[in-house]
Amino acid sequence: MSIDVQEMPLVRHPLEPLTPEEIRAAVTILRESKKISKAARFVSVTLQEPAKDEVLRYHQGDVFDRKAWILLLDNADETTYEAVISLHQQKVITFDRIVGVQPSIMLDEFVECEAAVKANPEFQAALRKRGITNFDLVMVDPWSAGNFGRDEEQSLRLSRALTWLRSSPHDNGYARPIEGLAVLVDLNKMKVIRVEDYGVVPIAPLDGNYTPQAVGELRTDLKPLDIVQSEGPSFTISGHEIRWQKWQFRIGFTPREGLVLYTIGYEDQGRIRPIMYRASLSEMVVPYGDPSPTQYTKNAFDAGEYGIGMLANSLELGCDCLGVIRYFDAHMTDSRGHVVTIPNAVCVHEEDFGTLWKHTDWRTGDVEVRRSRRLVVSSISTVANYEYGFYWYFYLDGTIQFEVKLTGIVSTAGCLPDEKPKYGTLLAPQVYAPIHQHFFNVRMDMMIDGVNNSIYEVNTISEPLGSDNPYGNAFYAQSTLLKTEQDAQRTIDIASARYWKVVNPSVHNGLGEPVAYKIVPGENCFPYAQPDASILKRAGFITKHFWATPYDSNEKYAAGNYPNQHIGGDGLLEWTQANRSIENTDVVVWYTMGHHHIPRPEDWPVMPAAYIGFHLKPVGFFDRNPALDVPPPPPGGCLV
Repeated sequence: MSIDVQEMPLVRHPLEPLTPEEIRAAVTILRESKKISKAARFVSVTLQEPAKDEVLRYHQGDVFDRKAWILLLDNADETTYEAVISLHQQKVITFDRIVGVQPSIMLDEFVECEAAVKANPEFQAALRKRGITNFDLVMVDPWSAGNFGRDEEQSLRLSRALTWLRSSPHDNGYARPIEGLAVLVDLNKMKVIRVEDYGVVPIAPLDGNYTPQAVGELRTDLKPLDIVQSEGPSFTISGHEIRWQKWQFRIGFTPREGLVLYTIGYEDQGRIRPIMYRASLSEMVVPYGDPSPTQYTKNAFDAGEYGIGMLANSLELGCDCLGVIRYFDAHMTDSRGHVVTIPNAVCVHEEDFGTLWKHTDWRTGDVEVRRSRRLVVSSISTVANYEYGFYWYFYLDGTIQFEVKLTGIVSTAGCLPDEKPKYGTLLAPQVYAPIHQHFFNVRMDMMIDGVNNSIYEVNTISEPLGSDNPYGNAFYAQSTLLKTEQDAQRTIDIASARYWKVVNPSVHNGLGEPVAYKIVPGENCFPYAQPDASILKRAGFITKHFWATPYDSNEKYAAGNYPNQHIGGDGLLEWTQANRSIENTDVVVWYTMGHHHIPRPEDWPVMPAAYIGFHLKPVGFFDRNPALDVPPPPPGGCLV
């Protein structure tokens, strides 16, 4: 079947995400090429991003070829393939067999895996041994299997499923773990390999429901809080380009990373000054600290093993976002190549954010105050029990912030009556949540006033007592150039108020200093796994909070392209062994942040949101406060 390119929607920029029509065309072109079998499953179909220099040279009206990148898994030959499709030429440009890797687990596989587990006679016998006869109420979560050096991990596509029991179809199943059971499944054949039964643990007696009907009497004194923008929002949208105040950038969306930002710039003195070319969640991993037989393999790479974008929520007005909102849909495929659209996958809105700046002249009584406001670009994903909200904030003073909000339900395990777990927190009788951590790595392709940048680490130093510091009060900021990749493998240090800045040594501000942006850490932690633990081999990026590499379009994911069941040593660990120069060149910075979660009873049955993030702040990028021109509130505008 020939594809009529003229019938596809006109795409006005090379970084626009693939449209549904383009996705269908790419799938059709690949199928008609006869390069894939009927057993092939489509793991991902997304935009093959053009080369950076092509995008930076692009002017409106220029002709460009749209390409799709397709990742496939053939269940029959148990092999992974990558393909690049030219939509303009209607042909397969490249088709490569990728040996010895496992792509991410697809949503369809989760459903099929649960059905295979529940239909298995040995598993059913294990349930009956525990007094469970209604298999429809059993809840199966297929976890990635990891890599612990077993032969089966090298040759089979695996999931290690854990189970819970609902008391009714809409019950919170995580309140009743079926402890002592784990099921290993071959996902290519959808066949149970073995049922691991470590002994019967009684099912917990209480529910953990949290709906209004389950909670009972609700608060009655919470008055409405309305967000009103009578003249509409201050931002404008053209395609996937957003302009707000002096900010200009584009958004994209991939099944693996979810929300992606491109070509971020700030208008200053009549021109758009570039800050970042591309920013996204590169990888995230959740290592658990419980060594028990059912829990020790829980080390989920939620981006690389499942796909944060594939698991994105459809957001609703008045709940996930407030105010005058604009939404973007996300288009991808299911594993059979059919287009799947997640409506309202990305939300854009404005928020008041308190005081921007203020001063009261106590001598004259003059008061000047400005309200802060931020533009919010957000997406939320559900990964089994957990919810992750990903938020990019843009501020009036040139600051950018990235924040993750963690909520949902903690992953639970069962214990014996009167047992107090060593490696977790008791939440309810016979239910505990293992101690764990959440690590997020954000990849930022920096472009501070141009492509060539350098990186400095800044530490605050206490001046020793002496002639330069006779009163013992002196301290100063010391900047150190990080010249190579291994120089730039750094950790946080609150003792020295450490931060990192990305500098353009060729562009200077009005004071003669090179322009820069700094990365300011927020909450963070270190991993607690032993150095030879599987998780530190596979997620080596979590051992450092800051990394930097020279730009390479093939280096996008901190744990490598295929972390699922990978033995480890890939990604940043491998690339930085070359110790390439990162001085005055096209640099990419990778920031890792960790949330250390010792669960609390207050996290049950649903967890109040925890917040973690970092800021990007201008350091000499502007000659003075860029928010001086924000107008004061109208008379009476802050009064009720």
